[in-house]
Amino acid sequence: NDASIRKALGALKPSAETLPLYYSALARSRADWLIGMNLSRLFTLLGRQAGYTGVLSVGRVQTPTLKLVVDRDREIAGFVSVPFWTVEVALSHAGQSFTASWTPPQGCTDDAGRCLQQPIAQKAAERMRAAASAQVTSVETERMREGPPLPFDLGTLQEQCSRQVGLDVQETLDIAQALYETHKATTYPRSDSGYLPESMLAEVPTALDSLVKTDPGLRPLIDRLDPAQRSRAWNDTKVTAHHGIIPTLEPANLSAMNDKELAVYRLIRAHYLAQFLPHHEFDRTVVQLACGGQSLQATGKQIVVAGWRQVLAAPEESVADGDDAQRSQVLPAPQAGSSCQVGNVDLKALKTLPPKPYTQGELVKAMKGVARLVTDPRLKQKLKDTTGIGTEATRASIISGLLGRGYLLQKGRAIRASDAAFTLIDTVPAAIADPGTTAVWEQALDMIEAGQMTLVTFLARQSAWVAQLVKQYRGATLAIKLPPSPSCPQCGAPMRQRTGKTGAFWSCSRYPDCKGTLPIDSPTGKRGPPRKQRASRKAS
Repeated sequence: NDASIRKALGALKPSAETLPLYYSALARSRADWLIGMNLSRLFTLLGRQAGYTGVLSVGRVQTPTLKLVVDRDREIAGFVSVPFWTVEVALSHAGQSFTASWTPPQGCTDDAGRCLQQPIAQKAAERMRAAASAQVTSVETERMREGPPLPFDLGTLQEQCSRQVGLDVQETLDIAQALYETHKATTYPRSDSGYLPESMLAEVPTALDSLVKTDPGLRPLIDRLDPAQRSRAWNDTKVTAHHGIIPTLEPANLSAMNDKELAVYRLIRAHYLAQFLPHHEFDRTVVQLACGGQSLQATGKQIVVAGWRQVLAAPEESVADGDDAQRSQVLPAPQAGSSCQVGNVDLKALKTLPPKPYTQGELVKAMKGVARLVTDPRLKQKLKDTTGIGTEATRASIISGLLGRGYLLQKGRAIRASDAAFTLIDTVPAAIADPGTTAVWEQALDMIEAGQMTLVTFLARQSAWVAQLVKQYRGATLAIKLPPSPSCPQCGAPMRQRTGKTGAFWSCSRYPDCKGTLPIDSPTGKRGPPRKQRASRKAS
């Protein structure tokens, strides 16, 4: 905005002060190039020896990202479902119905408190069916206050658009860029911060007036806002190079937007408007009951002040292993010692569920929160400070690149790892697939920025490290699962798919000792038509 630009222009620094920052960025770029060019070439050649004709690309960010998906897929494949039992009891008090859950006794549960022994659950259900009433043993009510979420940074926008609109991360970035450049409706999209500069508070009335001009139907909502309200979003100390993504000060033309652009715009707008509404307040009540010698618990939620939830709907409650997440039911107001009538008692046989495959939005979230996978406290903190691996501007292209190279496969909204991905992660140097390497780099780059290490020293260390890895792995053998291939019509050896001037064809794996070939559409052992031989030049 104009005020921020004037402030920045009034505080210009000599280039000598920012030169170390340039060297730090240059060091990152050159070191990434060293790893990508050398290790991608090395593993591609190793793949060729194993019969894999594609490129095996390796990178400091893309390989740990790929490992996230490989590890998740292995968790899913190795998951063993465990049966467990729950009991839901329908109760009523003062004419109001509600549901309570049975609390299994210790000794028959897993770490999550699920009952693993059917006879115990069955017996508990029978006892509660025989009981005519349940006695309230305690009632605890707590007033909860939730402030509005921050305006979007790009990563959070990609997560939300993946979940709510079904967009992939690159599509979200493209739409956000179009809203910024083409429609002039929202601010710069490639931001890693959801915070706003305090100088922009003076522009709030203009911004709100512009939103009404854009969409007159907002007038009743705008009239309920408090433009002077200052949420936690307004914080100069937490604004990075770019502030959160918000609507611009100029009216936009909604009719010029397509459906997806309009959906993303409305999400961005809602997060901005939420800053001027009260906190969302609700009473959370937990009721403990005794019934037939068994313990029950009922949880309820009573909204007191809708607040910013007027513009942002509550996210859908996830259901894990058949247990409801925090219930939104409204409970009656029983006193301790009062009785509730027992209705239906439902014994449910359930099974634990495997982890869900990543979606693109969830993978972005995992890349940002990768610090949880690092054990070293200093490296963990560094990854937290730098918001994980990749940047807001590069995560979409990293995921798109992995999909384009065939490492990741899109299956509906889920993304899964390919066979080549499993092979690469199992073979690549552990340090390359470890997000902790990024943290080590960040520490060194900070030293360059602080003038404590030179660009030459850093790159010399990286060059030596890469040379060591190439020497160590150049003799490795890859075991890549390949699609079925025909046998060579001349010697019977397996064939490999190759690409020549006239397109793809089958070639003997013993080439050049055996020159047997087949056309790509002839997977049988029948010999295909001979390939054209290059005419030899006659001596002049």
